[in-house]
Parts: sequence; C-alpha cells; structure tokens
Amino acid sequence: MLKSAVLFSHRKMQFHIFTEESLKPEFDKQLRQWPDSYTKKFEHRIYPITFSVGNPQEWKKLFKPCAAQRLFLPMILKDVDSLLYVDTDVLFLRPVDDIWKLLRQFNSTQLAAMAPEHEIPKIGWYSRFAQHPFYGSSGINSGVMLMNLTRIRSAQFKNSVIPTGLAWEDMLYLLYQKYKSAITWGDQDLLNIIFYFNPECLYVFPCQWNYRPDHCMYGSNCKEAELEGVSVLHGNRGVYHDDKQPTFKALYEAIRDFPFQDNLFQSMYYPLQLKFLETVHTLCGRISQVFLKQIEKTMKRAYEKHVIIHVGPNQMH
Repeated sequence: MLKSAVLFSHRKMQFHIFTEESLKPEFDKQLRQWPDSYTKKFEHRIYPITFSVGNPQEWKKLFKPCAAQRLFLPMILKDVDSLLYVDTDVLFLRPVDDIWKLLRQFNSTQLAAMAPEHEIPKIGWYSRFAQHPFYGSSGINSGVMLMNLTRIRSAQFKNSVIPTGLAWEDMLYLLYQKYKSAITWGDQDLLNIIFYFNPECLYVFPCQWNYRPDHCMYGSNCKEAELEGVSVLHGNRGVYHDDKQPTFKALYEAIRDFPFQDNLFQSMYYPLQLKFLETVHTLCGRISQVFLKQIEKTMKRAYEKHVIIHVGPNQMH
C-alpha cells in the first residue's frame, strides 16, 4: 500500500503508520531499503496502537485487530489538520494528490469523506441485515476515509444517547456501549451510526475511490470506474491472497514485485495486461480495462513530464 502511494504520487507525503511494537523494526528496515529517489518523496512516523477511552482490549478486538484505531486518530494526531486514512489492503492506482484534492470540495459542515458500501441497496449488506442505524440507503465503507481532524475535534455531534451534542471522543464510547450487541463490522458500523445522526457532516465520494470485489463480482456496478477507471483499489475479503478474484491478486502482486528502478510500462503495465488475459473467466476479469485506465494515465503523465523536462522545450524539433 505504501509502495503504491510512492510509485504513483508527485508531491511529498507524510505517512503515519500505526502498528504493534514488534512490527516497528520491520517497517523501518523495509522503508530504508527503497531507493533514494523514492524515499525522498515521503517522511514517516510509526505509532503504537492506543485507544483514549474505554477498554483498550475491547476496542482492539472490535472487528479485525486494531481496525478501531482509525476512530481515535483525531485525539492521537493532535497536531495534524487533515489526513487520508486507508486500510492496509488498499492500493493506489493514481497519485494520492488527486484524492487529497477532494478535501477542498467539502462544504462548511463536512468533516469526513467516504464511499458508499454498496451501489445497489437491494443487494447491499446494511440495507438487508443491519440491526442499527446506518448512513443513506446502503451504508458507507470506511476502508478509505478522508478526515478533517481539526473540524472533527471541534464539532458537537447529534446522537441517540443524550439530547445535546457530544464531542467525538465522548460520543464514540457512548454509542459503542449502546450498540455493541448489534455491531457486526466494528468501527465501520460505528461510523455509519455517527453519520446517520449527522449526515450533513459527510462528503460522499464515488466508488472508484474505494473499489472492492463487490463492485464487479456480481457484474459491474460501479459506473464511475467504468468511465474513469479504478482510482483506489480495496482488496477486502482477503482477495490479494487467494484465487477468488485473480484481477485483484494480479494487481497486488504486480505492485509488490515491481523493481523500483525499472520502467513502469515494461515491468508493470505490460505484464499486467498479459496477466489479465488469464482472468477473463471471472466477472471482474471481463472488465479488466477499468483496472488499467488510471495506471495508464499516471504513467503517461510521468513519462511526458520526464521527456519534456529532459529534452528541454528549446531542443524539440
């Protein structure tokens, strides 16, 4: 995930990495092994897993280990104004700068942005099974989440516990206590409950920014991806590591194995095209062009920039 962000982005980034103490040296070691031309594109800080209210063990086990950490970022990163939170099974297929620009589209009440959990309510999870309030007609997915932390820290949120507004931190714990027996997807369900009561606080971005197997495994149902291509790939359900969705696995392996100094066209784009030919027996594989569109665009931009800068505008005949 970090490698994909670095490969395709233009501007310098700050990574905030939350992980168990035992994994910290491994992160440092891996990131230091990357070539200078890439390591100068980012700074990183590694944080332990911490929860500021309630029982840490309970939060830790809420869904997947440590997934609830994202709920506490406004309190932990007190000096950070805004951030893009992503799950570890997310891959960027275009510059992070592009999703970052969506922050500027927030109106005065919006303080976070997410994509819908499903495009078609009648086959969506929340609309069929949820035992708690959820946002909109089919809920939201929290795997890719833009957060204006400054706004989150200063807002008072409507809720179903007390008649007045509550600060984010206080509301988290009270809502968890109230709904914990009804929650299936942990922290994501809590976010759905929060934005059900505070819909004006959420900016909803299209599915191409959080593209999951659900968007193609029953047939293509993310129109924006068909038009624009997939911008951010979210390989939930463990699809990078099994053979259920070979298109997702092929992309993951192409980014994982890409030798940094190589040419993106030769060592990533062409091998991917060939690999995708083997996936046409799956519904996701049939629309493999949606997975390549943004990568192609990004590579063209990088190539043009490189060639034009190096040849220089005066020598071009």
